Amino acid sequence: MTVELIRTPILKNATSNDHEGFRISHRLSSEFRAGFLSDGLEYTINKMSKWLVAALFGALIIWKHDGEALWIAMGCAMNCWLAIALKNILNHKRPISTLRSDPGMPSSHSQSIFFGVLFVILSMVKYVGLNGNTVVAGVLTLSSGSYLSWLRVSNKFHTISQVLVGAVVGAIFSALWFQAWYAFVLQAFTASFGVRIAVFLGSASLCVCFLLYIFKNGLTEEL
Repeated sequence: MTVELIRTPILKNATSNDHEGFRISHRLSSEFRAGFLSDGLEYTINKMSKWLVAALFGALIIWKHDGEALWIAMGCAMNCWLAIALKNILNHKRPISTLRSDPGMPSSHSQSIFFGVLFVILSMVKYVGLNGNTVVAGVLTLSSGSYLSWLRVSNKFHTISQVLVGAVVGAIFSALWFQAWYAFVLQAFTASFGVRIAVFLGSASLCVCFLLYIFKNGLTEEL
């Protein structure tokens, strides 16, 4: 009887402790999963954003494979070179300098993204016209670009001003580049073999130089 009286509270305490341990473990596991999904997923999307934009432009260039595709490729490369030049000129520190050693103004990610965003929207309006479908597609494109750019702020790689300046510069450069093609380059490209050669060589050389720059600075290095 004495043994039973002693064993019973011990078993009850052990069972209670097991349940409490399970609840704590379950809560910690849930918090870890929530943190991973909120932080890890955003970080992964942010890391992939530049490659996603590059892949989309690459697919567009391969699909069109014409003079305009070469002009787009040249514009992409020149936009990236412009971002690098502006970084060195402005020499604006990032919010956390230990994450990246290079300057942060403007954000080259947002500049590249909004170059693509505006070029896609302008192309849709040019080829399809302004209607309900292009408005919806344009809003979705703009929203996606804005979200990818915002990830640069939420992941502490850039300040809001650096991202906004990059977006504005990229959009302006995109509009000017798009307009230049239809204003005078297309006519010259169609009429002159020399212009076609110049556009081809210019596009190829700029893209190759930029790829060499990326490889030289490491594929994992943020721009």
